[in-house]
Amino acid sequence: MTAIQVSEARGITLAELAEEAGASLPASADPAVRLSGGASLHTAEPWHVAYMDHGRHAEALRGTLAGACVIMERFADMVPPGTVAIVVRDPHLAYAKLLARLHPEALRPETVLGQVGTAFGCFVHSRARIGVGVVLDPGVVIGDGAVVGDGTRVGAHTVLGAGVVIGRDCSIGAGVTIAHCDMGDRVIIHPGARIGQDGFGFALSASGHLKVPQLGRVLIGNDVEIGANTTVDRGSGRDTVIGAGTKIDNLVQVAHNVRIGCLCVIAAQVGIAGSTVLDDGVAVGGQSAIAGHLHIGRGAQLAGASGFMRNIPAGERWGGMPARRAREWFREQATLKNLARPASAA
Repeated sequence: MTAIQVSEARGITLAELAEEAGASLPASADPAVRLSGGASLHTAEPWHVAYMDHGRHAEALRGTLAGACVIMERFADMVPPGTVAIVVRDPHLAYAKLLARLHPEALRPETVLGQVGTAFGCFVHSRARIGVGVVLDPGVVIGDGAVVGDGTRVGAHTVLGAGVVIGRDCSIGAGVTIAHCDMGDRVIIHPGARIGQDGFGFALSASGHLKVPQLGRVLIGNDVEIGANTTVDRGSGRDTVIGAGTKIDNLVQVAHNVRIGCLCVIAAQVGIAGSTVLDDGVAVGGQSAIAGHLHIGRGAQLAGASGFMRNIPAGERWGGMPARRAREWFREQATLKNLARPASAA
């Protein structure tokens, strides 16, 4: 992480930092010392706060110049002189809260111009409704009957199709296309994403493959984030749904009729085939493939680079190709490793 400074006026004191993190300051610390940004252990200067949550970073911690470090209690004795230990249970979570306080501008992507209003070169249909404080960068196209909520930012050369509804305080990156979509508030869509295009639906026959008209929408809940170049297909009959608070990484394919619950996390290069349902709180590792018409139970954890072709019960951990319960998968991998070991090494 590159060290990014903020203005002195936006910095916070050690006392404020500890309060924000839900921690107590060491008695030796000066509560009036002001910190003005966040940085990694390697790049931090005395006016920065850093964090550490794993012993593999011990060497970097010992050499850091950070003014404060958010850290677990078991590592607190490793903090060097000159760095104040901010002891918390979950350093990553506390550090995220501190960065939001120190760098509020980084919570949502900036547009190119960042100026409220409609930039030169935009086309906004006469029947579109644009809210208060909206930013439309050059080249934006907004179709008939589309609605853009107050405070939303739309990046350059993005297309919002007819009837699209965008909620309040959303951030839509450059080069995005959105069609047949109803989106909630505070949604972030990164550059190049494609939302609401036709799903892959064909009636196959020996004489040719007949396209099945796709008639559904994409419904996106509040506080969803969708990564760059991710694609979310509109439903074929019922709607494709992404629940509130779900975070989707770059280069993910969500097929038609998929229903993703709230607070799910989906890493890069995942493919979810049509009509599969992910309940709330599901986590999917990168480069995994999920077959169609499956049900993934609440809170299930799906390992990366795996293939899922069966329903997954709630709360279970699965992985492998084809995927099975994690404990079974690990046992099989250990057995294969032992079988492959040369006899001389046994």
